This record gives sequence, structure tokens and C-alpha cells, in this order.
Amino acid sequence: MNNPRTVVVVGSGNVAESIAVAVADSFSLELVQVVARNEVRAEAVAQVAGCDWCADMSEAAEADIYIIAVSDRAVEEVAAALHRPENSIVVHTAGSIGMDALGDGDRGVLYPFQTFTAGRRVDFSAVPLFVEGSDEDTTQAIEYVANALSQRVYRATSKRRREIHLTGVFACNFVNALYTMATDLLDEREGLPFDVLRPLIEETAAKAVEATHPRHVQTGPAVRGDKAVAERHVAMLKEPNQQEIYKLLTEYIWQTSRKI
Repeated sequence: MNNPRTVVVVGSGNVAESIAVAVADSFSLELVQVVARNEVRAEAVAQVAGCDWCADMSEAAEADIYIIAVSDRAVEEVAAALHRPENSIVVHTAGSIGMDALGDGDRGVLYPFQTFTAGRRVDFSAVPLFVEGSDEDTTQAIEYVANALSQRVYRATSKRRREIHLTGVFACNFVNALYTMATDLLDEREGLPFDVLRPLIEETAAKAVEATHPRHVQTGPAVRGDKAVAERHVAMLKEPNQQEIYKLLTEYIWQTSRKI
């Protein structure tokens, strides 16, 4: 199988936009088109990436590889509706579903392990990309595309990809939810803005990234085993779910800190 060169990105969400821009910036790939049912977003993503667009899956342009970047629940439906040449490859970008959702033919997965936001550029060359293909030739072709976009490319089965996705929920989604909880508490109780937390968040993240393991830079009352402070904090929280979160995380920190 020849190395894929021309690319169509299917989707108009955060992931689709970031991949489209990364493909457009690549020296060895050509972004032919963005295809998405949401005409407004399709046009917006295409404008940012500098390519054509269309809103009809049956009118997708010819390309070597089609990257479906839509929600997990929409992958199967979009793949079935997508018109593409017989000898082309189709991949999806989801972390939690298998490539069988794409139907038959040359297919696979190109999973970017990163959080994306519309309008916000990331250094795609540093984004870990996990690839899987329906056979060895297809896998190598997908790897070629992945290597054109990122310096961190790994193979991953569906099982391995689900495990990786799980860790991302902890490291990204749950952490951001805790930022949200802290911000709301600070505002509701003391009328202070998020800016008060920014330096703390930045330093915590910087230390974790620089450490050989985040556990080595853990601080706070839980590491010290300061039960008096922890109990006082629990009593200060009004919501039972917040109290439970505090207790569970305190116990987790205490248990894992003893492994150092």
C-alpha cells in the first residue's frame, strides 16, 4: 500500500478542527476537504484550515485517507454514510470504541491523547497518537500519517486504547472538575476570582510534569497525615458529595504517599 497523502477530515468539533489544522500544516499531507453535517461549523473549520468543505457525506471528495473525528456514538452512522473510494482508508479518533464500528475494508484508528478546544491551537507534534489498523499494511499506512503529524506515535489495540482513555479521564476531566469545584467554593464563600487559583494550578502542573512521578511532588495535609486539618475541611463542606470526594482523595493520597 502506498503512503497516504491526501486527507479528508470528517467532523467539525474540537478534535476535527485540531486535526484539520495539523494536517494542513503538515509538509507531507494535503488536506482536501472538511465534511460535516453542521454547515456553519464545517465552513468555520475549513476556513481555519484553508480547504474546501461540504455538508453531505455522499459528496465527500476523493482522498487516500478519511479521518472521522466525531462523537463516539456517531462514528458508526457517519462511517456508513460516508462515500469514499474502495482503495481508501478510513479511521476514527475515538479512545473507547473499536475499529469494527467503521464497517469493512481498510480501516483503523488514529487516537490523539490530548484535550482539544475550538479556536485553541496545540503543538500537535507533541501529542501522543495511538494507531491501529485492520492489517499490517493498513497499520503502516496509518502510522505514516501519524508520523507526519506527531513525533510520538504508538501502536495500541482497542483494549490498550480504552485503558489509556481511562487515565486521560482522571488526569484531565476529573482534575478540571476539581478546579471547577475549588473556583466555585472560592467565589461563593469569599467572593474571590479564579485568578487567585491560577498561580497554584500552574505551579502544581509544572511540578508534576517535571517530576519523574507526580507522587514525588505531592503536598498537603493528606501526605502529612494531618487528620485534624482534614476533618476540619470535611466539616466545612456543605455538600455530601464534596465531603465524600475530599475523604476519598485524602485516603488515596495517604495510601499512595507511603509508597515513596
